[in-house]
Amino acid sequence: MRPALLRIFLSAALVLFALAFAQATHNRAGEITWEFIGTCPTDTTPNAAYTYRVTITTYTRTSSIQADRPSLDSVYWGDGTQSSFVRQQKIDLGNDISKNIYINTHTYAGNGSFKIYFVDPNRNEGVVNIPSSVDVPFSVESLLIVDPYRCPNNSPVLTYPPIDRGCVGRTFIHNPNAFDPDGDSLSYELTVCRGLNADPIPGYSFPVASSSFSLDPITGDLTWNTPIAPGEYNVAFRIIQWRNGVNMGYVTRDMQILIGNCNNRPPVIEAVADTCVLAGDSLNFLVTAIDPDQNIVQLSASGGPFQVTPAATFAPIQQNNDTAISRFSWQPDCDLVRAQPYYVQFRANDIVPVDSISLVSLRGLFIRVIGPPPPSLTAVAVGNTIRIDWTAPSTCSNLVGYRIYRRAGAYGQPIPCPCDNGVPSHTGYTYLDSVGNANTLSFVDNNSGAGLVIGIQYCYLVTAVFADRSESCASPEACASLRRELPVITNADVVTTDAAAGQVFVAWGKPIELDTVQYPGPYEYRLFRSPGFVGPSFTQIATLVAPADTTFLDNGINTVGSAWSYRVDFYYTNAGALTFKGSTTIASTVFLSVGPTDEANVLSWQEEVPWQNYRYDIFRQNPATLLFDSIASTTASTFTDTALTNGTEYCYFVRSIGTYGLPSLVDPIVNRSQRVCGTPFDNVPPCAPDLEVFSSCNENRNELIWTNPNNTCADDVEKYYIYYSLTEDGGFERIDSVIGANDTTYLHIDLPALSGCYRVTAVDDNGNETTDPETVCVDTCRQYVLPSVFTPNKDGKNDLFHPCDSTTTLDLQLRNCPPYRNVKDIDLKLFNRWGQLVFETTDKDINWDGTHKDNGSDCPDGVYYYTCKVNFFRISGEESVELKGYVHLIRGQ
Repeated sequence: MRPALLRIFLSAALVLFALAFAQATHNRAGEITWEFIGTCPTDTTPNAAYTYRVTITTYTRTSSIQADRPSLDSVYWGDGTQSSFVRQQKIDLGNDISKNIYINTHTYAGNGSFKIYFVDPNRNEGVVNIPSSVDVPFSVESLLIVDPYRCPNNSPVLTYPPIDRGCVGRTFIHNPNAFDPDGDSLSYELTVCRGLNADPIPGYSFPVASSSFSLDPITGDLTWNTPIAPGEYNVAFRIIQWRNGVNMGYVTRDMQILIGNCNNRPPVIEAVADTCVLAGDSLNFLVTAIDPDQNIVQLSASGGPFQVTPAATFAPIQQNNDTAISRFSWQPDCDLVRAQPYYVQFRANDIVPVDSISLVSLRGLFIRVIGPPPPSLTAVAVGNTIRIDWTAPSTCSNLVGYRIYRRAGAYGQPIPCPCDNGVPSHTGYTYLDSVGNANTLSFVDNNSGAGLVIGIQYCYLVTAVFADRSESCASPEACASLRRELPVITNADVVTTDAAAGQVFVAWGKPIELDTVQYPGPYEYRLFRSPGFVGPSFTQIATLVAPADTTFLDNGINTVGSAWSYRVDFYYTNAGALTFKGSTTIASTVFLSVGPTDEANVLSWQEEVPWQNYRYDIFRQNPATLLFDSIASTTASTFTDTALTNGTEYCYFVRSIGTYGLPSLVDPIVNRSQRVCGTPFDNVPPCAPDLEVFSSCNENRNELIWTNPNNTCADDVEKYYIYYSLTEDGGFERIDSVIGANDTTYLHIDLPALSGCYRVTAVDDNGNETTDPETVCVDTCRQYVLPSVFTPNKDGKNDLFHPCDSTTTLDLQLRNCPPYRNVKDIDLKLFNRWGQLVFETTDKDINWDGTHKDNGSDCPDGVYYYTCKVNFFRISGEESVELKGYVHLIRGQ
């Protein structure tokens, strides 16, 4: 090339390089968010329009000419289409940072998951943790999930910008302060920055920290503790949406952190606690920030409460020296009630000289907005039901229904509001039913059609429910009891335990609120009995004169093998004939079971009764006096009697203590179970030994070492069983046993593969074996080393090309390499310098003698190249590794 042409070529090349470099040095940070502007499907209008307004926000270098881009080309919608985005706004933020907003709309044909992304040349130069960042494209992505059953779906709004500053040796904290307009919950996770084709950037690494670099998955606090070198760094993280436990997509933020050297310290924000507010009430509190270096402090706030209407305010009270104080004020209305809390982030930064770096402190809190309760509630008994009526919260028009809760007996105190919304479980209330209409202000409790129980005081609470299933605070408590127009059963007490001559005492209370004009006498009780707890085969066993006779001794039944249930029917006289008025609730005897075990008896019992049993007394027979002594009391329905002697019989009964809670009925209500005996015996296996496994690659063995359960949880272990599986999901086989509790080691030798999984069980002198042994897997010793030289001169030394092995000590010393282990098979090919295949084998020993595969002639001295696919045994199954290398063939003289 002539000199003049060369100069022209070089000049043009330099111009092109300069233009490319200018174009490649501008992207700092960005994210993609979306807003639903379409139509959700409904029962009456099933045709939906899944239209979204998507916003791409980028942060670029103001000084870069090429950064002034009026549009972004080739934005991918995730459904196989792409579009250009036109810039709607450019904002100069100072410090060589511009914010660019690009917007476009798109309609999706149907539901699905759609990854929206763009790739733009290029990132700015000098990013420390991105190799050659000036040559790396900038890309961010967001995942939009279109779900017709969870429509609409808007992305989180990130209220804090993605360019932040910090100092070497100072903890750096950033939070995007994301707010979800749909009330979805948010979680956070780190990811890697992306480049060409939206793929992870090769060589990307998280910033180096003196201690840690982490992201809080709940609050979103990105904490770098601490930067050790100045420079520009880029990191990326995802903000993931969740609606009732279902993933609704994510937004990825790629942000830039500018780290410098400085001597100042960040301001300190005094602690603020999470709180809650009742819709319609005002929330007010002060936030204080102090600068330890006495720099001037600026205090600001952002987050969800500032993005809604009515919006929160954050007004300065004092902000002109090293102490800044501002007042947070917010009066949310019912439209802002939701299950998920709002997050508020307070930001304090110090004002420093222009040659220094302003440091920032963040502190956040969650605020729950809770709906007001129904202000009044009444309960009235009607027959065998109770009707409750309430009034709606007058300030809320966005209710979707109500939830009703019930308990037996009054709680007796108001439930704190607003922070205890709904009905806390500690009150003893349980969920009863729901009303799915905001205009329905009454409910009839008929106990799911079975009728309520006479003698019990039923108490109720009601909460209002909003669209996202958020509950209001609880209403005032209202209680009512059914009129005692029928008898109330109180006793089903086992008097005698016998298979043929058993006895049960049955008792009930009189109907004391009966309208004798409407239901005149004479009256009659009819007593029915059925085996089991609730029937099903009731038969009449007695007729008694009402209302005087209220007890009966049921004789000649088997009280050993079954519980017995009882019911009393009540009859009045109508036109001279006995007429059925109603029945008591069914009540059963307490039925006790005893499960013998090692030096203990496990007692468990069951009953079905309408009253509330609040205590159970345990009685055990004294072998000397034959009397039953009380040994314990419990509120549970089980009890374990310990420190017993195996082989000795122990006999028990349980006494229940209960109440209806009404003064006109017997209180306490006392009933006994049948008597049951049990003889303890050793059926408890030893606990699992703690197991460790050590592999020795050279010696081709696994050594198992475990603990002796006799030292911790047993006293009768006499041997151990060894189990082995080649893979982690394979079946375990018993391969050996070790006799003697103190012998706690085992060598597994001469193995085809050192990988595998082991279990060790302990066996006691009654044959009980550990049922939950620990599984320990080893997956080491994946070795296959090929030598680089061999000398096939038939002198008996190094005549064959084969991998290292442990056949002889001399061979190992000569080769100076480890034996091969865990190799299943191989596929090896050897080529000469011209690429011709001279040898191939699947034999893992190889044993090439240096001859050509086609004619058996000696291959000449020289370098031969190989490719070798080695299949290793792994506990997960099999793993293939590709080896490439060369070997020198030297025959010598």
